[in-house]
Amino acid sequence: MAADTDLKLQTQVIYSIYVRAHTPEGTFRAVIPDLDRIAALGVDMIWFLPIHPIGVEKKKGSLGCPYANRDYRSVNPEYGSMEDFQALVDAIHAHGMKVMIDVVYNHTSPDSVLFETHPEFFWQDAEGKPGNRVGDWSDVIDLDYRVAELWDYQLETLRMWAGIVDGFRCDVASLLPLAFWKRARAAVQEVHPGFVWLAETTHRTFYADCRARGIQVAHDAELFEAFDIEYEYDIRDSFDRFLQGNAPLSHYLDDLALQDAVYPETYNKLRFLENHDQPRIASRIPEESDLENYTAMLYFLKGTTLLYAGQEFMDNRQPSLFEREPIHRGTGHDLSPLMRKLAQIKREVLRPDDVFFGRADDDYDIASLKRVNAEATTFGVFSLCSLKNPVPVDAPDGTYENLIDGSPVKVKDGTLLCQRKPIIFTVSAKAMQAKEQKQEAAPENPMLQFLRPFQGESFKPERLIPEGFKPENFIPEGFKPENFLPEGFKPENFAAGWQSFLPKKK
Repeated sequence: MAADTDLKLQTQVIYSIYVRAHTPEGTFRAVIPDLDRIAALGVDMIWFLPIHPIGVEKKKGSLGCPYANRDYRSVNPEYGSMEDFQALVDAIHAHGMKVMIDVVYNHTSPDSVLFETHPEFFWQDAEGKPGNRVGDWSDVIDLDYRVAELWDYQLETLRMWAGIVDGFRCDVASLLPLAFWKRARAAVQEVHPGFVWLAETTHRTFYADCRARGIQVAHDAELFEAFDIEYEYDIRDSFDRFLQGNAPLSHYLDDLALQDAVYPETYNKLRFLENHDQPRIASRIPEESDLENYTAMLYFLKGTTLLYAGQEFMDNRQPSLFEREPIHRGTGHDLSPLMRKLAQIKREVLRPDDVFFGRADDDYDIASLKRVNAEATTFGVFSLCSLKNPVPVDAPDGTYENLIDGSPVKVKDGTLLCQRKPIIFTVSAKAMQAKEQKQEAAPENPMLQFLRPFQGESFKPERLIPEGFKPENFIPEGFKPENFLPEGFKPENFAAGWQSFLPKKK
């Protein structure tokens, strides 16, 4: 983490807006009437996808991609004027929220103002032509950060915007030199103390592919020197494989615990179910009860929570970046009340200094999580397939309040019954300590006493077998196992019949 990162960011919520898709008008001023509703979700900061003019040359779709930036120092006239954007910023601040804009500093459109005025700032391929190193981003050309003068131009631009907004989300930040980001943070701090820096770090597969091709990519651990928050793409593959049914839930929870072990104690990963580059979560999890559990788990995880506009309505249509496709609000679903409550829990109950623990019931896809600090342990139980099942928890026996809906949560013999709905409850450190002391004082189970000699490294099972014992001598002459099976018995039929008694995941 950067030395001056505000740890309260871990208890906050960012709401992402694509201006073109947020309203039928697709303008800055059209967003303003929606701010009351957005603020009521418990949102702390609004992040706008790129607001700058979009390049025409080699554009994708009929309107072009906002990440093909034509001019860093002006706004897209399709959205309105600079005065319109300032009015939107002022309205957001009046609602007690901050403003973050997208910074796309790895590349520009081929017809950008910067390329027209400073072609020497751009990377060139083996033929001396501008292009991009990734290859499939056909509508952009890469900048070359070996050019010192480029740094000066970009830093001046950042300082200009820092006088207007409160944070930057930095596109593919891993592809730029870490030294540039550290210098940028220091330069912006002079203009706007407490500025927020969010890095779009990369998937492990993208990182490995770039390094194999000789493209330098900064590690997530390195980028924490300059950024307050990073994407969780380092473990996103585990989550996606679980959603696809190709890996158990426990793999994803293990990766979450690994993050807690290997990153600095104050690390902050951006937690999301979807974003503008990912499929809508409602297209992958169509059942509202399932999605309520996923959403509650999202807020429970350590790190800043991200919502992509439309997620609260379970919009299952991902807006195109290249066309005007307003988000769909009339879905008949609204997770807003749940999100409001979860935001409150995130602010008032969960803490940045919590230690994370996770355990999965892979047969029922139930995540049993807990966050522990010196004052309390907060438990979270989330049935991701909305299945009902007993769940072991190490909370003291008793009745607790589900902080989400106020319903009672009964723990008996170290087990609670998951009733399909998400559960979050808190136990004081004093009660947890009393439980541990009671366990230590309890007499050992007689069966465990009997088995004690058979445990440990010194135990050798061969000592229990008579000398010269041979298994074949134990089997009577003429013994045939098939004589004990019903006529026509087929093992596969027995397995299929047994499976019919097991619960089915949705």
